Amino acid sequence: MNEVDYLFFGAHPDDVELSAGGTIARAVKEGLRVGMIDLTRGEMGTRGTPAIRRREAAAAARVLGASFRDQLDFGDGVLRGGREEELKVIEIIRHTRPQLVFAPYPDDRHPDHTRTGRLVTEAWFYAGLRQLKTKLTEHRPQAVVYYLQNYMFPPSFVVDTTAAWKTKMRAIAAYKSQFHDPKSKEPQTFISDPGFLEMIEARGKHFGALIGRRYGEAFVTKQPPQLTDLIGAYGGREVGGKRKR
Repeated sequence: MNEVDYLFFGAHPDDVELSAGGTIARAVKEGLRVGMIDLTRGEMGTRGTPAIRRREAAAAARVLGASFRDQLDFGDGVLRGGREEELKVIEIIRHTRPQLVFAPYPDDRHPDHTRTGRLVTEAWFYAGLRQLKTKLTEHRPQAVVYYLQNYMFPPSFVVDTTAAWKTKMRAIAAYKSQFHDPKSKEPQTFISDPGFLEMIEARGKHFGALIGRRYGEAFVTKQPPQLTDLIGAYGGREVGGKRKR
């Protein structure tokens, strides 16, 4: 792991790609450094194996252009969030020193997603305490940014991922064991149904429509982001909406 601008945490391999893959691909194209951390090996998944999912996750990270992707073992289906796990996340934050940390919204259908959001939020704060002694010096990123998974909430902002959408979908396609494959003989699951990826596509179009773009990814923050160009933030929303001078 090396220092990055954005650091994304997910409970399982493929969580981050589904909700924020376009944002990662866009950031990398703009010259930002992005790291990815999976807190579990996805060992409770109905399809595939931890070894297969690890290879798929590595392939997806390469598609997105992430600087690194690491995988922890906090327990899929029983994701642990005690002091030992918290300290590991603190050390990762202090080591990589990101400006922004991304995590699932800490209220979701899957308890592992909820626990990940809470664990990362608490570790984010503790990582900035000088008196909390670890091998590394304190560092607190500017904010924790939450991506949305099963439950939807009014977004704090939406990132235009139109130019990065094909890259996002190629990264998702790296998870051959998890999503629809007509040749697969493994049990059908909620995410292996062909309608699931259609939903991801529809969601991207919905969020894009909110900002007047073709595709978008939505995020929630507990504090609003600062805008330095209010007119630019709404640019292109209406036909003929350019300011007259």
